[in-house]
Order: sequence, then structure tokens, then C-alpha cells
Amino acid sequence: MPTYVMLSTLTPEGVQTIKSNPARIREVNKELEQLGVTVKAQWAVLGRYDFVNVIEAPDEKTVARVSMELGSRGTARYETLSAIPIDDFIAAL
Repeated sequence: MPTYVMLSTLTPEGVQTIKSNPARIREVNKELEQLGVTVKAQWAVLGRYDFVNVIEAPDEKTVARVSMELGSRGTARYETLSAIPIDDFIAAL
């Protein structure tokens, strides 16, 4: 299954949501599963982004649908990167 790195930055509304209901983070992960995406790893980070998620999805269309769904909520901004296993990358060279 293809792997993606999803970087997210909370909006002020998102900060308030997480502050008042930290469990919302896990609720969103369950919603992602219903949309066909599996969260393989997740970190809260300091700096330019607030969260780094490693996700698996069947294809880019699924990831695009998830990005649009999450982005439409107005609680965070997302940047998603396709992750290529290093052996596949080397083989392609």
C-alpha cells in the first residue's frame, strides 16, 4: 500500500478544538480509517508544523479526498508528500 507523509498546521480554531478536546485527535484518525486511510505513525512536533503523520492509502485519489475533507473543516492546513521506499527509489535510478 502506498505511503504518504501528511504535515499539518493548526489554525487558531484547531488549537482551540484540541485544547478543549485533546481526544479529537484520535477521533479524526478513526474518521480517516472510514475514508480508506490508515494512520501508521503520528507525532506532535515543534516548529513550522504541528503534526507529522505517516499514512497509508490505496492511491492518490483517496489522499486527495481526505485532504479536501479535512481542509474543508477549517481547523488545519495540510501538506501531503508521497513517500517512496528507498529500495524502490534506488531501483528506479
